Amino acid sequence: MKMTRLRLVFSTLQVVVSIFLLVSCCPASLAAGEFDPYTVLGVGKSATQAEVKKVYKKLAREWHPDKNKSPGAEDMFIKITKSYELLSNEEKRANYDRYGETAGNQGYAQQQRQQFQHFHDSFYFDESFFHYQFNKGSKDFADTKYMLHFSQYMNDIVPDSFKRPYLIKITSDWCFSCIHIEPVWKEVVQELEALGVGIGVVDVGYERRLANHLGAHRTPSILGLINGKVTFFHYAVVREHLRQFVENLLPARLVEKVTDQNYMQFLNSWHEENKPHVLLFDQVPVVPLLYKLTAFAYKDYVRFGYVDQGLVETEALLQQYKINTYAPTMLLFKESTDKPVDIIQARGMKKQIIDEFVSNNKFLLVPRLVNQKLFEELCPVKQFHRRRKYCVLLVTSGEDSFTNGNEEFLSFAASNTKEIFRFAYVYQKQQQALCDVLLKDKESVPSQVLILERRNTAGKVSYKAVPGGWNGSEEEKFQLQEQLELLQKDPAFLTSVAVLPELNNEFASMFLLQWIYAAYDYVSQIGDDLLHNNWREMMPLLSLIFSALFILFGTVVIQAFSDSSDEKQTKPKTKEGPQNNSENDSPNASTSSRAPKKSFVEVTELTDITYTSNLVRLRPGHMNVVLVLTDAAKNALLSKFAKEVYSFTGSLTLHFSFLNLDKHKEWMESLLEFAQDAVQIDSDEDDSQHKADYTGYVLALNGHKKYLCLFKPVYTGEDLHMDSSSSSRASSSSRDEAATRKKTASSSLQIHHKLDRLGLWMERLLEGTLPRYYIPSWPGLDKITTSK
Repeated sequence: MKMTRLRLVFSTLQVVVSIFLLVSCCPASLAAGEFDPYTVLGVGKSATQAEVKKVYKKLAREWHPDKNKSPGAEDMFIKITKSYELLSNEEKRANYDRYGETAGNQGYAQQQRQQFQHFHDSFYFDESFFHYQFNKGSKDFADTKYMLHFSQYMNDIVPDSFKRPYLIKITSDWCFSCIHIEPVWKEVVQELEALGVGIGVVDVGYERRLANHLGAHRTPSILGLINGKVTFFHYAVVREHLRQFVENLLPARLVEKVTDQNYMQFLNSWHEENKPHVLLFDQVPVVPLLYKLTAFAYKDYVRFGYVDQGLVETEALLQQYKINTYAPTMLLFKESTDKPVDIIQARGMKKQIIDEFVSNNKFLLVPRLVNQKLFEELCPVKQFHRRRKYCVLLVTSGEDSFTNGNEEFLSFAASNTKEIFRFAYVYQKQQQALCDVLLKDKESVPSQVLILERRNTAGKVSYKAVPGGWNGSEEEKFQLQEQLELLQKDPAFLTSVAVLPELNNEFASMFLLQWIYAAYDYVSQIGDDLLHNNWREMMPLLSLIFSALFILFGTVVIQAFSDSSDEKQTKPKTKEGPQNNSENDSPNASTSSRAPKKSFVEVTELTDITYTSNLVRLRPGHMNVVLVLTDAAKNALLSKFAKEVYSFTGSLTLHFSFLNLDKHKEWMESLLEFAQDAVQIDSDEDDSQHKADYTGYVLALNGHKKYLCLFKPVYTGEDLHMDSSSSSRASSSSRDEAATRKKTASSSLQIHHKLDRLGLWMERLLEGTLPRYYIPSWPGLDKITTSK
């Protein structure tokens, strides 16, 4: 009897559980069974997008209500359309395959998952045991920000990889190992993205097509993309390895090491390479990754060289260009190698600053048209009247007899600062087809100047030849200037029309060398893939080969390996010897060439080298505080100046410099002509026989808004206290002598007291309460240059 009751209880429980399962599962199955897009279209779940589209077109023509008059044709056509909309969208299709979600039952399915999550949370299950958070419903924000899709990868990422490398992570929702590398990945992303490296994340669950295209068949995987080529990362996921992996993706010949022996050869190669050259000065022996990434981004426009400031072989180079060793410096050279055309110097060199610096100087003053790409960038197609760009083109030759005319054309272009004119030259022999079209109606002259404007991308141009040819005479320069002024007044001045052929690529001969480098990289990549990716498949074959070699050549092979290992151990020891000797021979030189790290006030001299970066092109919101001094008062004033402004060095918008009156007094006088109100008081008090003394003056110069604030030394009365007391005790008969002593003492105010009130003046400068003297333009470089 008891056994019967127990069986009855168990039967009842089984029925209750079955009913519960039916109630819980049937609605979802019914909701999913109401509409199955695969059944409607008659395709399998493995059908491609092309197959789905082909079946949809066939069924749409068959069940269209205008052609099919059966009663259920309209409903069937609606189901076909909905099915195609769902299966043609990769994200919606993935959701349906995973959860059975459609537009109609998505809310129900979400509700079921929430109920399951609540049911799951009722158990005390420690998710941290697996280090993975289940059913949280949303991805990490960092991954979502960099999520890639197939079309985005093909249309945007691959073309952009020719300008910067990409670091891509392959992950999925149920990847337990992905959680372990997440902290390292976030740290590396924050560091490399600031340097210019592209970041991407591919979720295999949503982008299986993209993962297969990349060749990623397991998660997690990390790969690099550069120049459209994929390279897999095979080492431990640590910050140093990932950084080195990205650095290894870059070509090895991006930045050239420059010293005192080869810097002139490097700078003089601008004519052959047809590019500006940039010298990077820094204190680290290895080229920083930021510089390498910049060189890769602008490899088609600029040539980069690196100067290690800590080497003895670079001391002459540092002295020649007066490089401040306390901060990284970039000098940009164009046609002239004696003096840089632009310079930047910043302790924290940022990618945005470098990109702006290089992008503004991508071309030479007068580049040679060597290919169609350069011609299109230098002379863009006309868009609007205000954005017109005219190309002044010199048709010449590279022979020695044309050198004078080419140099005079460069001189004319350097003196013309108008943005609407771009100057270039072309060699007639290398671009014969182009020259034949432009000079078909002209007499044969040695050199010819043409003014042209591109009208469309098909090669149509409007142009006009300057009559008389070009030899570089002053008369020809005056005539060319007249032609350009007429063109500005009347755009219809260009009367001739022609369709230009595509320019020959004069650097095509270098493609063979580039192909050899690419082939070497490709072979290296194949070897790397075989070593890391397929070693498990190759293990049986390798085991068989090495077993046979051991049986046949056992003793010989062992002896060969032992000899090679001994050689490898002796080679590093022989290399260490000269390195240690060189280090022991010149320890003082290596230590003395490096700047000591301590708290100080960085004060640079305002010269013709630093004039552009420290004043003319000073960033908006930044000011340069300049101390005016002479050689005799230099040490005393600089020491006092550093003490007074030390508390203000925390401001990132203030820069400190000094101006030597013995060298640049003419510039100082021309600048103070715009601040006559401030200088008028001193000029009235001084005698006509005495010249104005600007020693101890301080100028706050705003290069962007073009105004200055002036600090003048003010006597505080400390030095003349004893003189005044003694003069009060003197007799009335010696009043003239005491007055003379007082006047002499006040005129020869002690040097270190001239800056007593500079601190209060600096506070007013930061408050913005000082009077400002605006100027139309800063004095030219001829005023700041030292007269020889």
